[in-house]
Amino acid sequence: MNAAKRYEIFSRLRDDNPEPTTELNWTTPFELLAAVLLSAQATDVGVNKATARLFPVANTPAAIIELGIDNLKEHIKTIGLYNTKAENLMKTCHLLIDKHGGEVPDTRAALEALPGVGRKTANVVLNTAFGHPTMAVDTHIFRVSNRTRIAPGKDVLEVEKKLLRHVPKEFLKDAHHWLILLGRYTCVARKPRCGSCLIEDLCEYKDKTDI
Repeated sequence: MNAAKRYEIFSRLRDDNPEPTTELNWTTPFELLAAVLLSAQATDVGVNKATARLFPVANTPAAIIELGIDNLKEHIKTIGLYNTKAENLMKTCHLLIDKHGGEVPDTRAALEALPGVGRKTANVVLNTAFGHPTMAVDTHIFRVSNRTRIAPGKDVLEVEKKLLRHVPKEFLKDAHHWLILLGRYTCVARKPRCGSCLIEDLCEYKDKTDI
């Protein structure tokens, strides 16, 4: 895929959705970090239901520590792997208070040092909370990047690096949101909805559908 085609793809995605964002509900960097930490192997809808119960009661590191691990688990028990996630979130809250004055750091190294926070989670927080031009490659972005040939790669890190290299700079900050939404609702896993896709004529997928 050439640079002109990539530019047109992201131009269309921007025209269709000028201010994309995560579908997780959050109002502070800590709420976003907590929501993303809880979202592994869970849907955004499911996480939003849990945080709608949790955040009115405790939405800061200090408040979650005060809530206690058993009450935290009770608030998020509808989410898969909630025991492990509660333990990680509690440890993260202690580290945020001990090392960062209760604030969420805005560097990759500091974020990835938090329990349960991997590269993808750090990228989401850096991008969505702090405006860094990072690329949080999840299963949707990995599929879309390979299927369309925007940035094919054998693993998520290779796709991330190629996207950072090939996506035009003016689109970088919002690109991962557009690609996630495209993969979640149009370029779906089993049978992509090519016939209703904004970029069908630019996509290089060989087995296009007409739905």
